Amino acid sequence: MEESQLIISLQNGDETAFATLVKSHRQMVFNTALGMIQNHEEAEDVAQDVFIQVYESISGFKGEAKLSTWMYRITITKCLDRIRRSNTKKRFAVVQSFFSKSSLQTNEPVNFYHPGVQLDRKEESAILFKAIAQLPDNQKIAFTLHKVEGLNYQHIAEVMQTSVAAVESYMHRAKQNLRKQLTAFYENNNYEYETI
Repeated sequence: MEESQLIISLQNGDETAFATLVKSHRQMVFNTALGMIQNHEEAEDVAQDVFIQVYESISGFKGEAKLSTWMYRITITKCLDRIRRSNTKKRFAVVQSFFSKSSLQTNEPVNFYHPGVQLDRKEESAILFKAIAQLPDNQKIAFTLHKVEGLNYQHIAEVMQTSVAAVESYMHRAKQNLRKQLTAFYENNNYEYETI
């Protein structure tokens, strides 16, 4: 089914079309969420939230961007909202810990593994994803979409609603920041450092 026909069917409330959309875009949405959030269960929750929003909002979709571009935007927005909520909870937990005898527990993705990473690179990828999580939002989005999802700069610019030059700048700064973090990590742990 062509995208234009799929969109019309979705806007007419066709459940078969929605099932087709979920089947064809589920992995894309989940992988993007997983790359941003680095938690399998939360990425699944985000994916469900994305498809619920798509179902509820498709009637207002004007087709000014590709359907996948629109869905990337929704996914990223949902991820950023969840990350901000999580950071707020962590800050509250830190404050709470001063009034509690129990030790503070956090849900840091210490051993996070992305399914697209080869088995022999899992330890390196866990370190890399932890460093990616520390990047500013725009750098994190650009880097994840380019390196994890394989989008080119033009497509990333459309998703982020910015220019290709801005994406190039985000990528340049993301690489610089990651090199600083990873170089320090590898030097402190006597590992060999491989450039990004």
